[in-house]
Amino acid sequence: MPARSAEGPPDGIRLAGIGDEAAPALADQIGAVAELGWNRLELRTIGGTPVARLDERAFRRAAERLAAAGTDVAAVASKIGDWSRPVTGDFALDLDELEILARRCTVLGTRLVRIMSYPSGGLDDAEWGRRARERLRELARRAEDHGLVLAHENCAGWAGGRADRMLDLVTGIGGPALRLLFDIGNGVAHGYPPLPMLREILPYVVHVHVKDARVGKDGEVAFVPPGAGQADVAECLRSLLRNGYGGVLSIEPHLALRPHLGSGSGDPAAFVAYGRALEGLIAGLGVAGGGR
Repeated sequence: MPARSAEGPPDGIRLAGIGDEAAPALADQIGAVAELGWNRLELRTIGGTPVARLDERAFRRAAERLAAAGTDVAAVASKIGDWSRPVTGDFALDLDELEILARRCTVLGTRLVRIMSYPSGGLDDAEWGRRARERLRELARRAEDHGLVLAHENCAGWAGGRADRMLDLVTGIGGPALRLLFDIGNGVAHGYPPLPMLREILPYVVHVHVKDARVGKDGEVAFVPPGAGQADVAECLRSLLRNGYGGVLSIEPHLALRPHLGSGSGDPAAFVAYGRALEGLIAGLGVAGGGR
């Protein structure tokens, strides 16, 4: 079983968290992972503003603060193709965001950018798929030119809930710059079992969100600590680590913040408690992971 220090992750496991799940302000995001004994953040918003939309001065201040704290950036969670951008919308928004993030990821020292594959915008399935694949092909081409890797999440979009479509993206159009992000809890929220999907796509997974959830008698989805829900978090983690997954495990509790609903603003204490629960869960798996 992985050894564990008094504070911090079990040896050989790389842990991070989506910072705005802890707090809006970057200083508090850094403080939350530091309290856990971690040194990685996944950046989504700072002060409520997505990374690509920060003005240049605000971005430079953020990068300097991260460097001064010794906090690495595991990935940037972009808005490219997400729930707010249907495939019928303006593609220039995504192309512009990718160009900005290409520059900013270099400063932040990360190559990984989270994306999705576009809501349908009311199109039929065939046209939705054609347009989504066309856009992702162009995004992947540009990402490769910039040395980035786009990590497609199993969330909103044409390929969000289907392993066959995700595999089509990475083997059919994407090349090395398009890979997969697996969010363990999204299956519960979107109505499919997570573990069978993971087993199908595992060779292409480069980043993981740790989330857990359960569906109540009223059909409402409640997000819960890792291992307390219906997402088979322990089995998903065991499958990842036994099959040589060497990427980061990034917590996305959704206990205090629901970005897609525009509710909440993060909770540092809940974030830290969630991280501790994940450490305990990993320590009980009996498998070691990739390097720290």
